[in-house]
Amino acid sequence: MESFKPYTARYAVLPVENIDTDQIIPARFLKTTNKVGLGEMLFSDWRYTDAGGPNPDFIINKPEYQGVEVLVAGNNFGCGSSREHAPWALEQYGFRALISPSFADIFFDNCFKNGLLPIVLPASQVNQLFDDVAAFVGYELTVDLERQVVVKPDGEALPFDVQPFRKYCLLHGFDDIGLTLRYEDKIKAYEAERLLTRPWLANRL
Repeated sequence: MESFKPYTARYAVLPVENIDTDQIIPARFLKTTNKVGLGEMLFSDWRYTDAGGPNPDFIINKPEYQGVEVLVAGNNFGCGSSREHAPWALEQYGFRALISPSFADIFFDNCFKNGLLPIVLPASQVNQLFDDVAAFVGYELTVDLERQVVVKPDGEALPFDVQPFRKYCLLHGFDDIGLTLRYEDKIKAYEAERLLTRPWLANRL
C-alpha cells in the first residue's frame, strides 16, 4: 500500500446523502476478487447511460474533472452492504481522500485498510466546499494527514480527527499484511525453531 503523503488535488462533489455501496459499485460487479479494473465500474449506474456510453452530466465524466483525487459527498456516505469492493473501486479510480459529514462504519473501516483517507468535516464546511467547486472550476484542496488538516486555496485550514493507529498505518503504507510483515524475520526464526523441535511438522500433508 502506498504511503500517504501531503498532496494538492482537484476535487469532485456529489451533494447527495446516503450514497450506498450498491451505488458506488453495483452488485453485478462483485464476482471478482481482483481490484484491477474496478475503477471503470465506479458509480456505474450513474456514470453510464442505458446504451453503455458515458453520461455527460455525471461529474467525473466531465472534462474539467478528469484526474480528480478528492471526492466530497453528502452525509452517510458508504451505507448499505459491507462490500469491500466499494473502497477498492474508489481507490482504483484514483481517489485518495473522501470528505463527508459522516460515513457508514464498516465502509469507514474498509477505507483505511485500502489506503483511502475518509475525512469527517462538519456539514457546514462540506456545504461550503460544494459551493466552492461550483463557483471555481479547477478548485483544489491540499490534504495533509500528518497535520490532520484540509487546506483551502486561501490558506484556511479545516482540521479533522483520525485515530492514531490508522494514521500511522496510512502514513507508512501499511495494510494488515504489511503490519504483519514488519515481523518477517521473527516469524521466520520462529518457524525454523519450531521445525527443529517438531521435525514431523515438515512432513505433514
